[in-house]
Amino acid sequence: MKIEFRAILFDLDGTLLDTLADIANAANAALRRLNLPTHSIDKYRYFVGDGAGCLAQRVMGEAGRDEKMLERCRQAIAEEYQKCWSENTRPYRGIPELLAEMNARSVPMAVLSNKPHDATMRVIEFFFPGNLFQIVRGARPGVPIKPDPTAALQIAAELHVEPQRLIYLGDTDTDMRTAVAAGMFAAGALWGFRTADELSAAGARALLKTPAEVTILLDGR
Repeated sequence: MKIEFRAILFDLDGTLLDTLADIANAANAALRRLNLPTHSIDKYRYFVGDGAGCLAQRVMGEAGRDEKMLERCRQAIAEEYQKCWSENTRPYRGIPELLAEMNARSVPMAVLSNKPHDATMRVIEFFFPGNLFQIVRGARPGVPIKPDPTAALQIAAELHVEPQRLIYLGDTDTDMRTAVAAGMFAAGALWGFRTADELSAAGARALLKTPAEVTILLDGR
């Protein structure tokens, strides 16, 4: 049965923007401040995606068992990221064109990230000016982060779109599990940080090689 989609909910890091190098550089700078080992940029593909606290814990390894050290690392990463967040980050190829097409079609768009809310707003306003998105949300106090579906369902309600008519586009298992839990159409972005196998195992109903393929879903082709 053909689904008539009415809106798109995007993940941010690894879906709209390639932020990996700037996140890795910020976290490695924080680790050096704490005299802890650093990691290759590629390893950060599996460190990111589940919020600032998880990122700090993952990069610290065993040292992250100390709560005070963990908080120091989390704060240091935030401070370092404020210095470098736009140095290497860029929209993925095809994303600006996709957003322009969706805007021309008057398709409502929203963003939901596990990145802290202030940082999420800052990067969206910088890289995607012009109020392309009706709603932009990052991690906020009192609201559980993904894969809990609470924030995704709040966005659907604010857009006045039934969850099953909303495409959720993301690049990690966390995104796919969020979409499944919210009753949304889980679409995996293969240009992002993780693999097709991970996305499929987490419930992806479509795997997209390029952003342009979102229009195929919308057109029911």
